[in-house]
Order: sequence, then structure tokens, then C-alpha cells
Amino acid sequence: MIFQTTRLKIRNLQLSDFSPFHEMHSNPNVMRYTTGRPWTEKENRESIQKCISSYSKPDNNFWVWGVERKSDSVFIGTCAIVEDNEIGYRFLEKYWGNGYGQEVTEGLINYALEEMHKNQIIAYADKENVASVKILDRSALKFIKECPSESGKCIDRFYKLEK
Repeated sequence: MIFQTTRLKIRNLQLSDFSPFHEMHSNPNVMRYTTGRPWTEKENRESIQKCISSYSKPDNNFWVWGVERKSDSVFIGTCAIVEDNEIGYRFLEKYWGNGYGQEVTEGLINYALEEMHKNQIIAYADKENVASVKILDRSALKFIKECPSESGKCIDRFYKLEK
């Protein structure tokens, strides 16, 4: 286990997570504000393999973990701390609306600061992604500005926390 929150365990992904991982990433509603399109089975297999193999790399800066409920050990999504200390999460659509996004965001912030000794944490959310914007607005991260996304297809809200 990497860390836990009140209701959730954050742990390394496993190949046995592939079915719900694929269900999540092949759902257009889940991927709407990230890649803008669902991923294929091949892309999902490559992605989960990349995440798992990155755990053993000494210079890894791409940490994507599985999120499961403590109550029943069901895989409900992923969360991440990647590249420039950016945090993020995705959940299977059937688990939306349960407060898991807020809970995992707070857990990621604490883990990044206290266990990974990061001095800065950032997050981006498409301004049209109202649920994620609300989560980030309520978090310890501070809203900095709106800016075009890297793809140029949307306007992202940029958040940052410095220690």
C-alpha cells in the first residue's frame, strides 16, 4: 500500500486490475476531459504495463496507482503524481458522486508533501469539468490562472501549492 485515506487504499497497479482499468479508460465520459477520446484495449494494455514497469525505475517520475475501497477491496480508479509534481485521478463512472475525488486529492497532496518531500504540487482541470474544478477549488491548492491546454482544445484551470 502506498497510502490510505478514510475510505480508500492507494496501491500499485497490478495486471489483475486490467478489466476495470480498461472499462474506465474506454469510457468516453471518463476520458472526455483528459485525452478527449476513449482508449482502445491495446492502448490500455500498454498503459497499465507502462505504469507497472515504472515502479521499479530508480528515476521514475510517473507514479500512477490503483485506488480501491477499503470496505470491499474493489478497484474504483487510479490516482497519480507525475512529471512536474502534477496530481490527478480517474474513477470508473459508476463510482462518481461519492466524494472519492476530494478524498484522494487530499491524500495525494499529503503524500506528495510528507512522504515524497515535494516542495510544489500542481494540478490542471478543464474549466468545463465542473466536478474536478469544485474539488480543486476546495483543496489546499490555490487557483493561479486559466490558460489554453497543451493540446489547445480547451481552457485549463491551473492550481499550485508551494511548501
